[in-house]
Amino acid sequence: MVRLRLGLIAAFVVLAGVAALAQNDGPGAGQGWLPEFNHSSRQILALAEATPADKFAWRPAAGVRSVSEVYMHIAVANFFLLNQAGVKLENAPKMTADTEKTVKDKAEVIKWLRDSFDAVRRAYPPSDPQKVVKFFGADTKAENVYLRLLVHNHEHMGQSIAYARTNGIVPPWSK
Repeated sequence: MVRLRLGLIAAFVVLAGVAALAQNDGPGAGQGWLPEFNHSSRQILALAEATPADKFAWRPAAGVRSVSEVYMHIAVANFFLLNQAGVKLENAPKMTADTEKTVKDKAEVIKWLRDSFDAVRRAYPPSDPQKVVKFFGADTKAENVYLRLLVHNHEHMGQSIAYARTNGIVPPWSK
């Protein structure tokens, strides 16, 4: 009888955990590249918006990217990787080697993020995933560069979550 109760409790805990994960994954999870990108971009934006402006200068240690620098790194990399995938961007923002460090204002950082995410969404569906492009000097398919873009966004979303939690900020989707 005790084993049966423990088994039922364990099953309930597992099912509750799966239900909680399903609620946090958002629409489109597991539905392909663009829905996954939309999921990560929504979460990155939600976290950036939930972060107080005075925390955008916070960094975990000297020489490590600040909150704003991480978000700007994501945005700048999105534009860079689109270029590497062979996308010709109209109205691309002017970027320098210092853009990541010089754009610090919360509203401006969020605008860069939104613009980069919108550029990716516009470019992805009509792109030719099998097109051969140069990526860091080597031939590869455009779809591989897009995969790198998605992985890069997730990598820095994880970093941003760690930064936020260190500063007492709860990611909006996990409340």
